[in-house]
Amino acid sequence: MTARKYAVLAVTSLGALLSALNFSTLIIALPDLIRSLSISLLSAMWIMMAYMVAQTVIVLMAGSLADRFGRRRLYILGMLIFTVVSLIAGFVHSAPWLIALRVLQGTGGAMLMANSAAIVADAFDPHELGRALGINVMVVAVGQIIGPVLGGWLTTDYGWQWTFWFNVPFGIIAVFFAVKVLGLSFQPMKSPAQSFDALGVVSYVLAVSGLLIALTWGSIKHWDQWAVYLGFIAFVIFMPVFLWNEMRAKEPILHLSLFKNRTFGFGNISAALLAISRMAILFLLIFYFQGPKGDSALKAGILSIPLAAGMLVFAPISGWMADFLGALLPTTLGTVLTVVGLVGLGLDIQVQTPYWQLALWMIIAGIGSGLFNSPNTSNIMNAAGVNRRGEASGIRSLTTNTGMLVSVAFSLVLVTQSIPKSAMLAIFAGTVRGIPPHEARGSIAGFIEGLHLAFLVMAFIALLATVLSILRADSVRLHPSRSLDSIKHTGP
Repeated sequence: MTARKYAVLAVTSLGALLSALNFSTLIIALPDLIRSLSISLLSAMWIMMAYMVAQTVIVLMAGSLADRFGRRRLYILGMLIFTVVSLIAGFVHSAPWLIALRVLQGTGGAMLMANSAAIVADAFDPHELGRALGINVMVVAVGQIIGPVLGGWLTTDYGWQWTFWFNVPFGIIAVFFAVKVLGLSFQPMKSPAQSFDALGVVSYVLAVSGLLIALTWGSIKHWDQWAVYLGFIAFVIFMPVFLWNEMRAKEPILHLSLFKNRTFGFGNISAALLAISRMAILFLLIFYFQGPKGDSALKAGILSIPLAAGMLVFAPISGWMADFLGALLPTTLGTVLTVVGLVGLGLDIQVQTPYWQLALWMIIAGIGSGLFNSPNTSNIMNAAGVNRRGEASGIRSLTTNTGMLVSVAFSLVLVTQSIPKSAMLAIFAGTVRGIPPHEARGSIAGFIEGLHLAFLVMAFIALLATVLSILRADSVRLHPSRSLDSIKHTGP
């Protein structure tokens, strides 16, 4: 049994590694993608965000479907979709088609994310779960370290297409490995005859997509255009519809009653807030290195390593701390260190700032992420109980993904408000040295001013996550009988 559970951990860790590599390699390749395909900054942002939007939308359905039809089957199917789309995407040279393929790839990624933690939680005892999930987080950190460097090397020497193609051989191995270890047995945890929450899915898609379209379109183009108005209107109308429906639906995709448990509710909300603040660091620094600093994609990837190095070292340590001391201490300490790292970047970053200073703040923020992630995840999964783990894993992925999406869009809003529209594409494409010197100086100064504002706002958001982490009251450890299995969904 011991060998089998660690084989299960290896399978899910491989999926987590591929997902982390896919995301971090593409971020580093975005400037090259803009130049090679001659596309707009808005198109490039949506090539990146389409994956996360699809993953965020599908992840709740994936968790629910997994509880009905089998977590392991959906995990394997997700890996297969992810691999096939990675092969096709490298041959595409049109932004709309690439966005569509990223939606499909995000669907596969959602099936991986929604079921990974639940599969691990099924295999390990509660007192071992923190360490097991700590290994998962450590693997993600390895992917985040390797990803920018690998993506930078592939992009610099071979082109952005290889940021997709490198997934293919590893994806094939992962599919066969998953079939061998997990199998294709089918043991539904819920009756397949239960209704599907179509209104919940549609209203959520329209609300989230509307908000992201409004924020990205307004920040990159202009705020007084019809796309911005329609986006905000869609969010204002359909988000209340989604919440109203989830309180009344017979089988909602999001059981809001689960948030009655403080550990579960505050754990997920603090994860979303920390994802908003943490994602901004990598997203903005990649453009800082390739834009104002004029570094190559490979060098930018190498310079971003400290951000993930702290996570790599402290993820397993935090899992051990959570198993023996509870989740409250490491998660709260993690959010505090994230605040410190963001404040340091917000006050310190300039074009001429010595790299060692930026690396120091990145390491501190990375340690914060490493301390927070695995204890928070194990805390949430233990609160859920055996029968709700698939759904709880989906909700955890939803909150984290939503935070990352909001982070990208909100960061753009904060940074671009100080940059002339005419120079914006040059900065984000890494071609700022090609514009006239007097325009370049003003544009770079505006970009740096935007970075200060963005990092300090993200520090405030991380501070809110700290407060919520403290308020979780570690109820799983103190009162294990209060697991979510005892909380029933009730209608109005």
